[in-house]
Amino acid sequence: MFAAGDCTQDRFLDGRLVVAQPRAGYRAAMDPVLLAAACGAKPGQNVLELGCGAGVASLCLGRRVVDLHQVGLELQPAYADLARRNAEANQIALDVFEGDLARMPGGLRGQSFDHVIANPPYFAPQSGTAAADAGRERAQREATPLADWVRAGYKRLHPGGWLTLIQNADRLAEMLAALSMGGGSITVLPVAPRVGRPAGRVIVTARKGGKGPLRLLAPFVLHAKAAHGADVEDLTEAAQAVLRHAQPLPLGP
Repeated sequence: MFAAGDCTQDRFLDGRLVVAQPRAGYRAAMDPVLLAAACGAKPGQNVLELGCGAGVASLCLGRRVVDLHQVGLELQPAYADLARRNAEANQIALDVFEGDLARMPGGLRGQSFDHVIANPPYFAPQSGTAAADAGRERAQREATPLADWVRAGYKRLHPGGWLTLIQNADRLAEMLAALSMGGGSITVLPVAPRVGRPAGRVIVTARKGGKGPLRLLAPFVLHAKAAHGADVEDLTEAAQAVLRHAQPLPLGP
């Protein structure tokens, strides 16, 4: 488990959320904040996060939407423990299970949800250089195929429930193929660093059993300037609304 001295205290949503994260392990940045902003959960609904890590996405969602029943599933015990501690410190209810989504813990197999969210590992098994920290490597390097993440998400949803994922843009075709095997009404939001730049991430929502057509939205642009200059924040107004002020992403019709 992570001791207090092993962690930093990091601010999200302009300080509305303070989260302990390991100094040397996997550290969340803006992707889980965007994931939380893309989830259309309403008060009174229940939400499952697959691979919740230290809990950033679930806690961002819980800070934006009141009266949710939130559950997290995390493979690595040290991160599951950290997620519980972060939830308690921020006074946001989050039940965290330890286990593998490919072998769903018994306590979760009997549950179903209105929403499932996930930020699956971005890197294929043999791509790039392995991270020096084992926890970071496990969080970023795919061991369970992306299609299995999608299947696990659909299994835990009520009929008509929504699955929301954030992933590398170069894996969009793989995601769409998996999502079409149990759902539809898919919406794709490219996330681009700057105007005119290729999207590095995509946020995808799909409805279990949905029959609606695929919708490809205009890119969500993060930075206002054409290039990175001085070491100062240059978020667009839309990005500031989401990342600083806990506003939802524009995914509606």
